[in-house]
Amino acid sequence: MDQQMGLRERKKERTRESVSATAIRLFLDKGFDQVSITEIAQAAEVSRRTLFAYFPSKEDLVLHRFADHEGEAARIVRARPAGQPPLEALRAALLDALARRDPNTGLCDDPEVMAFLRMVFETESLAARLTRYTARGTDALTEALREAGLDPLDARLVAAQVIVVQRELAVMNQEFLADGATAEEHHPKAVRAAERAFDLLRDGLRRHG
Repeated sequence: MDQQMGLRERKKERTRESVSATAIRLFLDKGFDQVSITEIAQAAEVSRRTLFAYFPSKEDLVLHRFADHEGEAARIVRARPAGQPPLEALRAALLDALARRDPNTGLCDDPEVMAFLRMVFETESLAARLTRYTARGTDALTEALREAGLDPLDARLVAAQVIVVQRELAVMNQEFLADGATAEEHHPKAVRAAERAFDLLRDGLRRHG
């Protein structure tokens, strides 16, 4: 019985990924607003009902890739070595992600990744919906920081700042790549920006007060 359940879940995940990949390919080719749900369902060879069972909205076909990572900062804090401050764990994770050219850092010059991120940031409905995932990531990180010993107010404020900083750094990295820099060329500058951002988060803005 467990094996049957496992096979069923893997099949559902393959269908989910196939539908999303089909939709994103159509969006990148024609534009997000120019592609209908019916067209996506036909191209993915599923019914509209099946499509909506996996993705409640058209935007979710794209943004589930962000949803899959919305709790990542919280997981990093919970999995950090004993004695390591939460901010330092988050800093180290970001530097590692930059080194791996993780698309979520914006430091990935793969043409399809760049086109995908540009679509998200430049499509009004996608950019607006992305704030929901950002808010859930903030909530998850807040809880992890409270578990780490921060009081509720500090946990909320730190979480909000970390999530915003990570997103802004990603946007900045993509802007540099869009201007013609390669990921390899921009990596040292991206590292310096990340280090600077986490120094400010750690030390506050006293020197700018």
